[in-house]
Amino acid sequence: MQKNKKPVPALADLRNLINDIDNRLIESINDRLLLAKEIGAIKAENGSHVLDLARENEIIKRLTALNKGPLPANALETIIKEIFAASREIQNPQKVTFLGPEATYTHIAAMKFFGRSTSFYPQPTIREIFNEVEKGTYNYGVVPVENSIEGSVNYTLDLFSDTDLKICGEKYQNISHDLLSKSGSMDDIRAVYSHPQAFAQCRIWLQKNLPDAELLDCSSTAYAAEKVSAMSEAAAIASNEAAQIYKLKVVASKIEDSSRNTTRFLIIGKNNTRSTGNDKTSLMFVASHVPGSLYRVLRPIAEKGINMVKLESRPAKNENWEYIFFVDIKGHMEDPGVKETVDKVRGLCMYLKWLGSYPMEDL
Repeated sequence: MQKNKKPVPALADLRNLINDIDNRLIESINDRLLLAKEIGAIKAENGSHVLDLARENEIIKRLTALNKGPLPANALETIIKEIFAASREIQNPQKVTFLGPEATYTHIAAMKFFGRSTSFYPQPTIREIFNEVEKGTYNYGVVPVENSIEGSVNYTLDLFSDTDLKICGEKYQNISHDLLSKSGSMDDIRAVYSHPQAFAQCRIWLQKNLPDAELLDCSSTAYAAEKVSAMSEAAAIASNEAAQIYKLKVVASKIEDSSRNTTRFLIIGKNNTRSTGNDKTSLMFVASHVPGSLYRVLRPIAEKGINMVKLESRPAKNENWEYIFFVDIKGHMEDPGVKETVDKVRGLCMYLKWLGSYPMEDL
């Protein structure tokens, strides 16, 4: 005996149901933006900053816990971040500057952190990003600080000595390289343009697939893509985003030799970020030039049981054989244990500067 089969809805019926959901979605999003506009007016009266990472993180965490699928968590976060970006734009448009031109990995990291609805402005150098944010031309800047393969971006670290800007956030961006050209054909390629780091990260692939091609350095992968967009027998190693912006075709994708290539970017600005419960604090200090001084400076961190996640040294610019140390620890300066420990460390070194406490991104 055959069981009664459940009737299958017609395609038109399913689409009508989707239309109804879309109608409710757009109405709810616009209602949310109107409420955000009211909040923006209150923030303006109180002199509060538009960007509130602690509040945004709370919302993402709550909605992620509510999400039962099939929507993936990363897709949910992307959607919510775009709504945040639209909310900030309706409150008070935020201007963010980055190491350009468009489609650099810094630009991609900035868009993922702030959302694509934000207004982005390229700068030719990291120093100019610091200068323009310090002058108030832009609300925030995005700068690279370290790469999992190549190590620290020392120039970024050095600039923290000369600024009062704070680190407001961080973004880890996976670096994946594509080979791009106008024709999309490997046979047409006589020269390849890219940044020296990109060449280093794709060395094995290039030797195997384009051993006779001339490799020509550019100031950035994005500039390489822009240059190649006007050439017929050249290719660029750049991001997939660059292919879209500069109207290039992907000859080969993911040509990097290591899949574990990640760059950490810092968000710099003038405001402090409230504690989220999962934060990182960055400090820079100068220890006395005597045996055991570094050990004595770091001992309070260990004794308090605070996790130190990074320690880096750089030569001091104004004194030979003196070093500036950069340290990242878990926790926020609003946490009593962290503040007490940092105060102890301050008393044990020649100079200490708090660079900021901000939400720690989980890798």
